[in-house]
Amino acid sequence: MKTLDYIALILVAIGAINWGLIGFFSFDLVRMIFGDMTMVSRIIYALVGIAGLYSLSFFGRLRNDE
Repeated sequence: MKTLDYIALILVAIGAINWGLIGFFSFDLVRMIFGDMTMVSRIIYALVGIAGLYSLSFFGRLRNDE
C-alpha cells in the first residue's frame, strides 16, 4: 500500500504545481506538453484527480495513528 501512497502523493504534487502555475502565471504545463484536451492530457488530469481523492484517505489514517 505504501507504493500506491507515494504514487498518489507524487501525482497530487504534480497537480498542485500545475494549478499553482495556472493561478500565478496563467500557464497550464500539462496543456503545453500534451496538448489541449488530447486523450493523454485527459488521462493525466483524471489520474491526478483520482490521486487527489485517494489522498483524502490519508486524513483517516493520520487520525488512526494517534
